[in-house]
Amino acid sequence: MNGGARAQLTLGPLLFHWPAERRRDFYFRIADEAAVDTVYLGEVVCSKREPSFEPFFDAVVARLRAAGKDIVVSTLALVTSRREVARIRELAARGLLLEANDVATLQLLAGAPHVVGPHINVFNEGTRDFLVGCGARRIVVPVEMSAASIRVIAAGAAPAGVEVQVFGRQALSVAMRCYHARSHNLTKDHCQLVCGLDPDGLAASTIDGRPILTINGTQTLSRGYCVLLPELAGLRELGVTHLRLSPQAVDMVQVLRLYRDVLDDRRSAAEALQALRTVTGDIPYVNGFLHAREGLAWSEPPAARTTAQGAGVGAALRR
Repeated sequence: MNGGARAQLTLGPLLFHWPAERRRDFYFRIADEAAVDTVYLGEVVCSKREPSFEPFFDAVVARLRAAGKDIVVSTLALVTSRREVARIRELAARGLLLEANDVATLQLLAGAPHVVGPHINVFNEGTRDFLVGCGARRIVVPVEMSAASIRVIAAGAAPAGVEVQVFGRQALSVAMRCYHARSHNLTKDHCQLVCGLDPDGLAASTIDGRPILTINGTQTLSRGYCVLLPELAGLRELGVTHLRLSPQAVDMVQVLRLYRDVLDDRRSAAEALQALRTVTGDIPYVNGFLHAREGLAWSEPPAARTTAQGAGVGAALRR
């Protein structure tokens, strides 16, 4: 499985607007208890959220580093003002490794080590090679990528790593308009940060009442959680070096533990999947994009593909 290299688990940036103290305590617990190698901090969705967490930022960084976690600071998926550009420059000047989610940030970081986030479209080898030449240490591929496309990107990515999201709602788009504010008859400029009322996002339904998407400020996410537990071994065989879990309003320490147990062959993917259901409740699971299907699809893994060794998974993903 990828030459026997140890799989790296990462905790992606928190996409939702939680109270600053809850966010601090969440990361303190991740530092103390979670089986994760890298933690992404920072704001991806809306810069208006940043000031509330700033008083706790240094303490969180210190706690995570003391626990041996690597740290990456994610940046906005849509940079729209000089103030936001100045903030990115400030973070870079502090010597922090940044994740770029907008091409404007790529310009600011050109030549410096950085991570390319999933909001930047890397769908071919030419784009990959260009970004690696500009200093990318790792590329987080877009959530829409199929296994066949991931294999192409991962095959020639070295010395950079390739990261794939394996848990959590998938970020599908980000816009100038704030849908969350609109749902409360507010404007984006006077939103009162109502996105904080929905710590796991606001469900959006079809006209016949079927939940289909999740709204988070200016961001649109999948309704279901992406769950790729049965595909972990296959992803490693394709050359994926880092596996990302996106924080949700569930027990993320337990979720991370289940993923680590499967990667370390301490339990089968089938057992972990059953245990995960007790943690996530009635949220639907999706894995369609990886299998070249519609994103909201869920392919229930056959028993033969849910062993701890992932037998047959690699072949299935390579098709």
